[in-house]
Amino acid sequence: MAILKPFRGLRPPARIAGKVASRPYDVLNSDEARKEAEGNQYSLLHIIKPEIDCPPGTGEYDQVVYDTARGNFDKFRENGWLVQDDTDRFYIYAQTMDGKTQYGLVGCAGVEDYMNDRIKKHELTRPDKEADRMKHVRVTNANMEPVFFTYRSVPEIDKLVADFTSANKPVYDFTADDGVGHHFWVIEDKQLIERLAGLFDAVPCTYVADGHHRTAAAALVGNEKKASNPSHTGEEEYNFFLAVHFPDNQLNIIDYNRVAKDLNGLDKESFLSMLDKSFIVEDKGTEFYKPDRLHNFSMYLEGKWYSLTAREGTYNDADPIGCLDVTVLSGLVLDEILGIKDLRTDKRIDFVGGIRGLGELKKRVDSGEMKVAFALYPVTMKQLMDIADTGNIMPPKTTWFEPKLRSGLVVHLLD
Repeated sequence: MAILKPFRGLRPPARIAGKVASRPYDVLNSDEARKEAEGNQYSLLHIIKPEIDCPPGTGEYDQVVYDTARGNFDKFRENGWLVQDDTDRFYIYAQTMDGKTQYGLVGCAGVEDYMNDRIKKHELTRPDKEADRMKHVRVTNANMEPVFFTYRSVPEIDKLVADFTSANKPVYDFTADDGVGHHFWVIEDKQLIERLAGLFDAVPCTYVADGHHRTAAAALVGNEKKASNPSHTGEEEYNFFLAVHFPDNQLNIIDYNRVAKDLNGLDKESFLSMLDKSFIVEDKGTEFYKPDRLHNFSMYLEGKWYSLTAREGTYNDADPIGCLDVTVLSGLVLDEILGIKDLRTDKRIDFVGGIRGLGELKKRVDSGEMKVAFALYPVTMKQLMDIADTGNIMPPKTTWFEPKLRSGLVVHLLD
Protein backbone atom coordinates (compact mmCIF):
# COMPACT_ATOMS: atom_id res chain seq x y z
CA MET A 1 0.00 0.00 0.00
CA ALA A 2 1.12 3.59 -0.60
CA ILE A 3 3.26 5.38 1.98
CA LEU A 4 2.40 8.85 3.24
CA LYS A 5 4.81 9.81 6.02
CA PRO A 6 4.85 12.93 8.21
CA PHE A 7 8.14 14.81 8.42
CA ARG A 8 9.83 17.82 10.00
CA GLY A 9 9.44 20.38 7.26
CA LEU A 10 11.81 23.25 6.62
CA ARG A 11 9.61 26.33 6.05
CA PRO A 12 9.78 30.10 5.65
CA PRO A 13 8.37 32.48 8.29
CA ALA A 14 4.85 33.59 7.35
CA ARG A 15 5.96 37.19 6.71
CA ILE A 16 8.11 36.17 3.72
CA ALA A 17 6.38 32.97 2.53
CA GLY A 18 4.93 34.64 -0.56
CA LYS A 19 8.36 35.99 -1.49
CA VAL A 20 10.15 32.68 -0.95
CA ALA A 21 7.57 30.72 -2.98
CA SER A 22 8.53 30.41 -6.64
CA ARG A 23 7.44 28.68 -9.77
CA PRO A 24 9.03 25.23 -10.34
CA TYR A 25 12.51 25.11 -11.82
CA ASP A 26 11.35 23.51 -15.07
CA VAL A 27 8.67 25.97 -16.19
CA LEU A 28 11.00 28.91 -16.81
CA ASN A 29 14.42 29.33 -18.39
CA SER A 30 17.43 30.99 -16.83
CA ASP A 31 16.67 34.46 -18.20
CA GLU A 32 13.06 34.27 -17.04
CA ALA A 33 14.17 33.07 -13.60
CA ARG A 34 16.72 35.89 -13.33
CA LYS A 35 14.06 38.46 -14.15
CA GLU A 36 11.50 36.90 -11.80
CA ALA A 37 13.92 36.86 -8.86
CA GLU A 38 15.28 40.35 -9.51
CA GLY A 39 15.13 42.42 -6.34
CA ASN A 40 13.88 39.47 -4.28
CA GLN A 41 16.62 37.95 -2.14
CA TYR A 42 14.11 35.52 -0.62
CA SER A 43 13.08 33.77 -3.86
CA LEU A 44 13.72 30.02 -3.87
CA LEU A 45 14.90 30.47 -7.45
CA HIS A 46 18.28 31.37 -5.94
CA ILE A 47 18.49 27.70 -4.90
CA ILE A 48 16.56 25.82 -7.61
CA LYS A 49 17.80 27.99 -10.53
CA PRO A 50 21.14 29.06 -9.00
CA GLU A 51 22.69 29.99 -12.35
CA ILE A 52 20.86 33.32 -11.91
CA ASP A 53 23.54 34.20 -9.34
CA CYS A 54 26.43 33.10 -11.57
CA PRO A 55 28.17 35.15 -14.29
CA PRO A 56 26.17 35.49 -17.53
CA GLY A 57 26.84 32.61 -19.89
CA THR A 58 27.45 30.07 -17.13
CA GLY A 59 26.10 26.68 -18.22
CA GLU A 60 23.14 25.31 -16.28
CA TYR A 61 25.07 22.12 -15.52
CA ASP A 62 28.44 23.66 -14.57
CA GLN A 63 29.73 22.60 -11.16
CA VAL A 64 29.73 26.21 -9.97
CA VAL A 65 25.93 26.25 -10.41
CA TYR A 66 25.46 23.34 -7.99
CA ASP A 67 27.98 24.85 -5.56
CA THR A 68 25.98 28.09 -5.68
CA ALA A 69 22.79 26.16 -4.92
CA ARG A 70 24.41 24.68 -1.82
CA GLY A 71 25.79 28.03 -0.70
CA ASN A 72 22.47 29.78 -1.18
CA PHE A 73 20.63 27.01 0.69
CA ASP A 74 23.03 27.40 3.63
CA LYS A 75 22.46 31.17 3.52
CA PHE A 76 18.68 30.76 3.63
CA ARG A 77 18.97 28.58 6.74
CA GLU A 78 21.51 30.80 8.46
CA ASN A 79 19.34 33.88 7.84
CA GLY A 80 16.23 32.18 9.19
CA TRP A 81 14.46 32.29 5.84
CA LEU A 82 13.92 28.53 6.10
CA VAL A 83 13.36 27.10 9.58
CA GLN A 84 12.76 23.45 10.48
CA ASP A 85 9.68 22.36 12.43
CA ASP A 86 10.46 20.62 15.70
CA THR A 87 8.14 17.60 15.22
CA ASP A 88 6.90 15.42 12.38
CA ARG A 89 3.88 16.94 10.71
CA PHE A 90 1.58 16.73 7.72
CA TYR A 91 0.70 19.83 5.76
CA ILE A 92 -2.18 20.81 3.50
CA TYR A 93 -1.49 22.84 0.38
CA ALA A 94 -4.48 24.29 -1.47
CA GLN A 95 -4.57 26.31 -4.69
CA THR A 96 -7.36 28.48 -6.02
CA MET A 97 -7.66 29.26 -9.73
CA ASP A 98 -10.73 30.56 -11.57
CA GLY A 99 -12.83 30.19 -8.42
CA LYS A 100 -11.97 26.50 -7.93
CA THR A 101 -9.83 25.24 -5.03
CA GLN A 102 -7.97 21.93 -4.90
CA TYR A 103 -6.58 20.53 -1.64
CA GLY A 104 -3.44 18.40 -1.44
CA LEU A 105 -1.93 16.46 1.45
CA VAL A 106 1.76 17.21 1.83
CA GLY A 107 3.84 14.37 3.17
CA CYS A 108 6.67 12.08 2.18
CA ALA A 109 6.26 9.35 -0.40
CA GLY A 110 8.38 6.21 -0.21
CA VAL A 111 11.43 5.49 -2.35
CA GLU A 112 10.52 1.80 -2.23
CA ASP A 113 7.05 2.63 -3.55
CA TYR A 114 8.70 4.20 -6.59
CA MET A 115 11.02 1.25 -7.12
CA ASN A 116 8.18 -1.26 -6.72
CA ASP A 117 5.81 0.66 -9.01
CA ARG A 118 3.30 1.55 -6.31
CA ILE A 119 4.01 5.06 -7.54
CA LYS A 120 2.91 4.85 -11.15
CA LYS A 121 4.34 6.88 -14.03
CA HIS A 122 2.89 7.83 -17.40
CA GLU A 123 5.86 9.63 -19.01
CA LEU A 124 9.45 8.76 -19.88
CA THR A 125 12.23 10.82 -18.33
CA ARG A 126 15.20 12.32 -20.14
CA PRO A 127 18.56 11.10 -18.74
CA ASP A 128 20.17 14.57 -18.82
CA LYS A 129 17.29 16.17 -16.88
CA GLU A 130 17.24 13.28 -14.44
CA ALA A 131 21.00 13.53 -13.83
CA ASP A 132 20.74 17.29 -13.24
CA ARG A 133 18.07 16.93 -10.55
CA MET A 134 19.91 14.02 -8.93
CA LYS A 135 23.02 16.17 -8.61
CA HIS A 136 20.93 19.00 -7.16
CA VAL A 137 19.43 16.65 -4.54
CA ARG A 138 22.87 15.29 -3.65
CA VAL A 139 24.41 18.75 -3.28
CA THR A 140 21.60 20.22 -1.17
CA ASN A 141 20.84 16.92 0.60
CA ALA A 142 17.18 17.90 0.37
CA ASN A 143 14.05 17.73 -1.72
CA MET A 144 13.76 21.43 -2.41
CA GLU A 145 10.61 21.13 -4.52
CA PRO A 146 7.56 18.91 -4.09
CA VAL A 147 6.32 16.58 -6.79
CA PHE A 148 2.66 16.58 -7.81
CA PHE A 149 0.91 13.24 -7.15
CA THR A 150 -2.67 12.11 -7.44
CA TYR A 151 -4.63 9.12 -6.14
CA ARG A 152 -8.14 7.75 -6.35
CA SER A 153 -10.05 9.80 -3.83
CA VAL A 154 -10.93 8.43 -0.39
CA PRO A 155 -14.08 10.10 1.03
CA GLU A 156 -12.87 9.97 4.63
CA ILE A 157 -9.56 11.65 3.74
CA ASP A 158 -11.47 14.29 1.80
CA LYS A 159 -13.69 14.95 4.83
CA LEU A 160 -10.82 15.16 7.31
CA VAL A 161 -9.01 17.66 5.06
CA ALA A 162 -12.18 19.69 4.55
CA ASP A 163 -12.98 19.75 8.27
CA PHE A 164 -9.45 20.80 9.21
CA THR A 165 -9.16 23.58 6.64
CA SER A 166 -12.59 24.99 7.47
CA ALA A 167 -11.82 25.05 11.20
CA ASN A 168 -8.30 26.50 11.02
CA LYS A 169 -6.73 29.51 9.37
CA PRO A 170 -3.90 28.81 6.95
CA VAL A 171 -0.40 29.74 8.11
CA TYR A 172 0.35 31.02 4.60
CA ASP A 173 -2.27 32.67 2.43
CA PHE A 174 -1.27 34.75 -0.59
CA THR A 175 -2.09 35.35 -4.24
CA ALA A 176 0.75 35.09 -6.74
CA ASP A 177 1.32 37.44 -9.67
CA ASP A 178 -0.58 35.09 -11.99
CA GLY A 179 -3.72 35.40 -9.86
CA VAL A 180 -3.53 31.92 -8.35
CA GLY A 181 -4.22 31.76 -4.61
CA HIS A 182 -1.98 29.62 -2.41
CA HIS A 183 -3.08 28.44 1.05
CA PHE A 184 -1.04 26.31 3.44
CA TRP A 185 -1.94 24.65 6.75
CA VAL A 186 0.22 22.78 9.28
CA ILE A 187 -1.19 19.66 10.97
CA GLU A 188 0.40 19.09 14.39
CA ASP A 189 -2.33 16.95 16.03
CA LYS A 190 -0.81 13.48 16.49
CA GLN A 191 -4.14 11.67 16.37
CA LEU A 192 -5.09 13.33 13.09
CA ILE A 193 -1.64 12.60 11.66
CA GLU A 194 -1.96 8.92 12.61
CA ARG A 195 -5.48 8.75 11.19
CA LEU A 196 -4.46 10.27 7.86
CA ALA A 197 -1.41 8.01 7.57
CA GLY A 198 -3.56 4.97 8.38
CA LEU A 199 -6.19 5.86 5.81
CA PHE A 200 -3.54 6.46 3.20
CA ASP A 201 -2.04 3.07 3.94
CA ALA A 202 -5.16 1.59 2.32
CA VAL A 203 -4.54 3.51 -0.92
CA PRO A 204 -3.17 0.86 -3.31
CA CYS A 205 -1.04 3.22 -5.42
CA THR A 206 -0.38 6.83 -6.34
CA TYR A 207 0.30 8.46 -9.69
CA VAL A 208 2.86 11.02 -10.79
CA ALA A 209 0.78 13.85 -12.24
CA ASP A 210 3.59 16.37 -12.74
CA GLY A 211 7.29 16.22 -11.93
CA HIS A 212 8.53 12.91 -13.35
CA HIS A 213 12.17 14.05 -13.39
CA ARG A 214 12.06 15.31 -9.80
CA THR A 215 10.37 12.09 -8.70
CA ALA A 216 12.94 9.88 -10.39
CA ALA A 217 15.83 11.96 -9.07
CA ALA A 218 14.55 11.88 -5.48
CA ALA A 219 13.98 8.13 -5.56
CA LEU A 220 17.28 7.29 -7.23
CA VAL A 221 19.31 9.41 -4.80
CA GLY A 222 17.48 7.73 -1.91
CA ASN A 223 18.40 4.37 -3.38
CA GLU A 224 22.05 5.47 -3.69
CA LYS A 225 22.13 6.44 -0.03
CA LYS A 226 20.60 3.10 0.93
CA ALA A 227 23.27 1.21 -1.04
CA SER A 228 26.10 3.17 0.56
CA ASN A 229 24.86 2.80 4.15
CA PRO A 230 25.90 -0.53 5.73
CA SER A 231 23.67 0.27 8.73
CA HIS A 232 20.58 0.99 6.61
CA THR A 233 17.31 0.37 8.49
CA GLY A 234 14.67 1.75 6.13
CA GLU A 235 13.68 4.49 8.58
CA GLU A 236 16.22 7.08 7.44
CA GLU A 237 14.84 10.27 5.89
CA TYR A 238 16.53 9.52 2.58
CA ASN A 239 14.03 6.67 2.16
CA PHE A 240 11.31 9.26 1.59
CA PHE A 241 10.76 12.31 -0.61
CA LEU A 242 8.51 15.35 -0.72
CA ALA A 243 5.16 15.09 -2.52
CA VAL A 244 1.77 16.81 -2.57
CA HIS A 245 -1.04 14.29 -2.97
CA PHE A 246 -4.27 15.53 -4.57
CA PRO A 247 -7.40 13.35 -4.89
CA ASP A 248 -8.25 12.70 -8.52
CA ASN A 249 -11.77 14.13 -8.17
CA GLN A 250 -10.35 17.63 -7.63
CA LEU A 251 -8.00 17.77 -10.63
CA ASN A 252 -8.42 18.74 -14.26
CA ILE A 253 -5.97 18.13 -17.06
CA ILE A 254 -5.58 20.96 -19.57
CA ASP A 255 -4.93 20.37 -23.25
CA TYR A 256 -1.37 20.28 -24.59
CA ASN A 257 -1.28 21.55 -28.16
CA ARG A 258 1.05 21.38 -31.16
CA VAL A 259 2.45 23.79 -33.75
CA ALA A 260 4.39 22.75 -36.86
CA LYS A 261 6.85 24.85 -38.87
CA ASP A 262 5.80 23.74 -42.38
CA LEU A 263 3.47 21.51 -44.41
CA ASN A 264 6.24 19.17 -45.55
CA GLY A 265 6.30 20.66 -49.04
CA LEU A 266 2.52 20.61 -49.53
CA ASP A 267 0.34 23.58 -50.45
CA LYS A 268 -2.80 24.31 -48.45
CA GLU A 269 -5.21 22.57 -50.84
CA SER A 270 -3.13 19.39 -51.05
CA PHE A 271 -2.75 19.31 -47.26
CA LEU A 272 -6.51 19.68 -46.69
CA SER A 273 -7.17 16.98 -49.29
CA MET A 274 -4.87 14.54 -47.49
CA LEU A 275 -6.52 15.37 -44.15
CA ASP A 276 -9.91 14.52 -45.65
CA LYS A 277 -8.92 10.87 -45.95
CA SER A 278 -8.85 10.40 -42.16
CA PHE A 279 -10.90 13.35 -40.87
CA ILE A 280 -14.17 15.13 -41.47
CA VAL A 281 -12.81 18.62 -42.21
CA GLU A 282 -15.05 21.63 -41.52
CA ASP A 283 -14.09 25.24 -42.26
CA LYS A 284 -14.95 27.32 -39.15
CA GLY A 285 -13.81 30.67 -40.53
CA THR A 286 -11.88 33.26 -38.52
CA GLU A 287 -13.57 32.70 -35.15
CA PHE A 288 -11.68 30.65 -32.55
CA TYR A 289 -12.69 26.98 -32.58
CA LYS A 290 -11.99 24.75 -29.56
CA PRO A 291 -12.35 20.95 -29.67
CA ASP A 292 -15.51 19.89 -27.83
CA ARG A 293 -15.13 16.10 -27.61
CA LEU A 294 -12.70 13.20 -27.89
CA HIS A 295 -11.30 12.64 -31.41
CA ASN A 296 -12.22 16.17 -32.43
CA PHE A 297 -9.37 18.58 -33.17
CA SER A 298 -9.00 22.27 -33.90
CA MET A 299 -6.62 23.39 -36.61
CA TYR A 300 -5.45 26.91 -37.49
CA LEU A 301 -4.02 27.41 -40.95
CA GLU A 302 -3.54 30.57 -43.04
CA GLY A 303 -5.90 32.72 -41.01
CA LYS A 304 -8.73 30.17 -40.67
CA TRP A 305 -9.88 27.69 -38.03
CA TYR A 306 -10.96 24.17 -38.93
CA SER A 307 -12.69 21.34 -37.10
CA LEU A 308 -11.12 17.93 -37.72
CA THR A 309 -13.10 14.90 -36.57
CA ALA A 310 -11.34 11.54 -36.86
CA ARG A 311 -13.29 9.10 -39.03
CA GLU A 312 -14.46 5.77 -37.63
CA GLY A 313 -11.79 3.13 -37.91
CA THR A 314 -8.86 5.53 -37.60
CA TYR A 315 -8.51 4.98 -33.84
CA ASN A 316 -8.88 2.15 -31.36
CA ASP A 317 -10.83 3.02 -28.21
CA ALA A 318 -10.02 -0.41 -26.75
CA ASP A 319 -6.32 0.51 -26.67
CA PRO A 320 -5.41 2.90 -23.81
CA ILE A 321 -2.68 4.48 -25.96
CA GLY A 322 -4.38 4.13 -29.34
CA CYS A 323 -7.46 6.00 -28.16
CA LEU A 324 -5.50 9.09 -27.12
CA ASP A 325 -5.95 12.08 -29.39
CA VAL A 326 -2.20 12.75 -29.26
CA THR A 327 -1.71 9.27 -30.75
CA VAL A 328 -4.33 9.88 -33.45
CA LEU A 329 -2.85 13.25 -34.42
CA SER A 330 0.74 12.00 -34.28
CA GLY A 331 0.03 8.99 -36.49
CA LEU A 332 -2.42 10.37 -39.03
CA VAL A 333 -1.11 13.92 -39.42
CA LEU A 334 2.29 14.62 -37.93
CA ASP A 335 3.86 11.36 -39.13
CA GLU A 336 1.93 10.34 -42.27
CA ILE A 337 1.43 13.78 -43.78
CA LEU A 338 3.99 16.15 -42.23
CA GLY A 339 6.80 13.62 -41.89
CA ILE A 340 7.45 14.40 -38.21
CA LYS A 341 8.56 11.04 -36.85
CA ASP A 342 10.06 11.77 -33.43
CA LEU A 343 8.26 14.31 -31.25
CA ARG A 344 11.17 14.41 -28.81
CA THR A 345 13.85 15.44 -31.27
CA ASP A 346 12.26 16.91 -34.43
CA LYS A 347 12.84 20.68 -34.58
CA ARG A 348 9.82 21.21 -36.85
CA ILE A 349 7.37 20.62 -33.99
CA ASP A 350 6.75 22.57 -30.80
CA PHE A 351 4.28 22.29 -27.92
CA VAL A 352 2.02 24.88 -26.32
CA GLY A 353 0.31 24.38 -22.96
CA GLY A 354 -3.43 24.94 -23.10
CA ILE A 355 -3.19 27.48 -20.29
CA ARG A 356 -1.89 29.92 -22.94
CA GLY A 357 -5.15 29.64 -24.88
CA LEU A 358 -5.95 29.40 -28.58
CA GLY A 359 -4.68 32.95 -29.02
CA GLU A 360 -1.12 31.72 -28.53
CA LEU A 361 -1.56 29.20 -31.36
CA LYS A 362 -2.92 31.90 -33.67
CA LYS A 363 -0.09 34.27 -32.72
CA ARG A 364 2.63 31.77 -33.53
CA VAL A 365 1.14 30.95 -36.91
CA ASP A 366 0.28 34.54 -37.87
CA SER A 367 3.82 35.64 -36.99
CA GLY A 368 5.21 33.28 -39.62
CA GLU A 369 7.17 31.33 -37.00
CA MET A 370 4.87 28.33 -37.50
CA LYS A 371 2.71 27.23 -40.42
CA VAL A 372 -0.09 25.26 -38.76
CA ALA A 373 -1.42 24.72 -35.23
CA PHE A 374 -3.50 21.93 -33.69
CA ALA A 375 -5.52 22.09 -30.47
CA LEU A 376 -6.52 18.84 -28.79
CA TYR A 377 -9.28 17.77 -26.45
CA PRO A 378 -7.75 17.25 -22.97
CA VAL A 379 -6.80 13.83 -21.66
CA THR A 380 -8.98 12.70 -18.76
CA MET A 381 -7.80 11.57 -15.33
CA LYS A 382 -9.27 8.14 -16.10
CA GLN A 383 -7.16 7.86 -19.24
CA LEU A 384 -4.03 8.85 -17.33
CA MET A 385 -4.67 6.28 -14.61
CA ASP A 386 -5.62 3.53 -17.08
CA ILE A 387 -2.38 4.07 -18.97
CA ALA A 388 -0.28 4.06 -15.80
CA ASP A 389 -2.12 0.99 -14.45
CA THR A 390 -1.40 -1.00 -17.60
CA GLY A 391 2.29 -0.07 -17.55
CA ASN A 392 2.02 2.03 -20.69
CA ILE A 393 3.67 5.36 -21.39
CA MET A 394 1.94 8.37 -22.90
CA PRO A 395 3.40 10.10 -25.96
CA PRO A 396 5.50 13.19 -25.19
CA LYS A 397 3.74 16.37 -24.03
CA THR A 398 0.32 14.85 -23.43
CA THR A 399 -0.79 16.30 -20.10
CA TRP A 400 -0.66 19.80 -18.67
CA PHE A 401 -1.71 20.35 -15.07
CA GLU A 402 -2.58 23.81 -13.84
CA PRO A 403 -2.10 25.49 -11.45
CA LYS A 404 1.51 24.53 -10.89
CA LEU A 405 2.76 23.91 -7.37
CA ARG A 406 4.81 26.73 -5.89
CA SER A 407 8.18 25.66 -4.55
CA GLY A 408 9.54 26.83 -1.21
CA LEU A 409 6.52 26.51 1.09
CA VAL A 410 8.11 23.42 2.63
CA VAL A 411 11.39 21.55 2.06
CA HIS A 412 12.29 18.00 3.08
CA LEU A 413 15.79 17.29 4.44
CA LEU A 414 17.36 13.89 3.75
CA ASP A 415 19.03 13.56 7.16
